[in-house]
Amino acid sequence: GVVNVVSASTVEAAEAITTSPAVDMISFTGSTGVGCRIAEVAGKQMKRLLLELGGKGAAIVFDDADLKNAVSNISSTWTFHSGQICTSPTRVVAQRGIYDELVARLSGMAPHLKVGDPLERDTVIGPVITGTHRERVEGLVASATADGATVATGGERPDLDTGFYVAPTLVVDATNDMTIAREEVFGPVITVIPFDTEDEAIAISNDSDYGLYDYVFTADTGKAMEIAKLLRAGNVGINTLQRNHEAAFGGFKYSGVGRDGGSWGLHAYSEMQSIVWAG
Repeated sequence: GVVNVVSASTVEAAEAITTSPAVDMISFTGSTGVGCRIAEVAGKQMKRLLLELGGKGAAIVFDDADLKNAVSNISSTWTFHSGQICTSPTRVVAQRGIYDELVARLSGMAPHLKVGDPLERDTVIGPVITGTHRERVEGLVASATADGATVATGGERPDLDTGFYVAPTLVVDATNDMTIAREEVFGPVITVIPFDTEDEAIAISNDSDYGLYDYVFTADTGKAMEIAKLLRAGNVGINTLQRNHEAAFGGFKYSGVGRDGGSWGLHAYSEMQSIVWAG
């Protein structure tokens, strides 16, 4: 058929598709580990790839930012698919002048976000995908406190009968060398890292294996545009997490290869051929 859905709990089906000589191009959205394996296998047959992989987005918040807007956007890390999305601003890089207020606003919001059955109308945060993944998220939060950071809110396991729930968690006073700031958590966990200067904010944001989506919150649009050019991320949002689906979308570094979105998405699935005619 035009579309065939093949589901499997083991790697054999995916390996068969990836290695098949009948497949010229592979598009994959998922973890960086699996993406690297696909690239390794596909490279032996010179297959074309479109890989949209993991992220560790940085949201730079300057002293002059609209904090209400910044908090509203950043909190989507908790609420959007329970943080299981690669574009989440999981690292908040906050200037010291607004650091305490930003932390207070985020800390005050989290307890009001209902965690529970996603079929209930007032639920804001649903479960993560498996019990194993919940344990991984909890382990990363535990590593943050062991490394010297503080859990300002959350960190506990909600007392619910069924489902793999994680409370919206805010880790503060972190540094960018901590495991919580290096690894993709893929859960409702936000880590806040302070900075003083613009150069420091850029350096912290770029110091990551990933480069999918970063964000800049400031009242100075010109400054934001200049900073965006220096961020090693395939996408940068200025004062917003909204995407433009007509724009190219993809990552730098371990966040992927290729671009989709708009006409770029069509080009990704096409292969150029030139024909020269003598006339």
